[in-house]
Amino acid sequence: MAPIRHILLTAITTVLLAACGGTPAPDQDDIAAAPATDTAASTDATTSFSTAEIARFDSPWAMTFLPDGRLLVTEMGGTLKLYDPAANSTGTISGVPAVEHVAQGGLGDVVLHPQFADNQWIYISYVERDDTGLGAAVARARLALDDAGGGALQDLEVIWRQTPKKSGDGHFGYRIAFAPDGKLFISSSERKEFDPAQDMAGNLGKIVRLNDNGTPAEGNPFADQGGVAAQVWSLGHRNILGVAFAADGQLWAHEMGPKGGDELNLIEPGQNYGYPVVSDGNHYDDTPIPDHATRPEFRAPVISWTPVISPAGFIIYSGDLFPAWKGSGFIGGLSSMSLVRVEFEGQNAREAQRFDMGRRIREVEQGPDGAIWLLEDGARNGQGWLLKLTPDAAG
Repeated sequence: MAPIRHILLTAITTVLLAACGGTPAPDQDDIAAAPATDTAASTDATTSFSTAEIARFDSPWAMTFLPDGRLLVTEMGGTLKLYDPAANSTGTISGVPAVEHVAQGGLGDVVLHPQFADNQWIYISYVERDDTGLGAAVARARLALDDAGGGALQDLEVIWRQTPKKSGDGHFGYRIAFAPDGKLFISSSERKEFDPAQDMAGNLGKIVRLNDNGTPAEGNPFADQGGVAAQVWSLGHRNILGVAFAADGQLWAHEMGPKGGDELNLIEPGQNYGYPVVSDGNHYDDTPIPDHATRPEFRAPVISWTPVISPAGFIIYSGDLFPAWKGSGFIGGLSSMSLVRVEFEGQNAREAQRFDMGRRIREVEQGPDGAIWLLEDGARNGQGWLLKLTPDAAG
């Protein structure tokens, strides 16, 4: 596991970069990777790290650590892997439901229940098909590990579905996060259909808030409307591929804009984030979309990126291994082939650094010891590296 890359950048630096070369077409998630331009102004405080290639997976999408230090890794084709860093061994978890693997979806997120040590519940998201089309679903199951380095999902039940299903193969979102109070949040993208993000008859283009069994949580802002609206926490979203709670309990989410206008948003109950009525980008045929500033009744992003970074994966770092970064957000970049560090100050945020990783970053996770782990997107050749970032001894 020798380091393959050494990166030395300042811990407190504002970096303004071009996120990708060329004009995006059909969707930022599908753009061929283009390297970010790497520029940084040095100050006295530095943080350096080394990046090691650990293991390879087939089109990996998400990961989460178990209490014993092993990793669950999802592969878009429908396989749930169990990786043991100590033994450098990989096993398979059986019992995953039938998964439809399409251009931008398949087996998606995986997270542990907050009381996993007691109940063994894990939550997975995936794309399913019925006679009306495709949509995301979230299921929970008990994880039963075996002595051979694998295991099985038991007592699996589907607790949530996107509605309505659509024929297209993109913009599922289906990121999962538990709030500090144990409520379950799911991002539900608008399936490249634009208008559903404003339609309260469905849950597309929304962030939903549920109990851990999938029922709408008490106190949701649209509960009095009944039906699927009772799930909704916020609306007017496009393609939400990262959600994370800060130490103060605030929920942050990023989403891909159309042609330009990637966003980082502070998510608050009942707020409408404007898509497709407003955006800081335009449609892919260059039809203008009014900017956020023209419609103050919609909640504007805290950060907007044009050129885009194509954000994917998101953590807010809480470890001790990189003390200068405690409280920072880390966002993977697909077309920008980068790792973006964001600094927060209350309800404000700014991009503080951008690390040129030279590969499409799909997922970001924090390890038990505070190391930062990344999954390389497998869009180019179907294979993606699991990467580990640790402080460089020379730093």
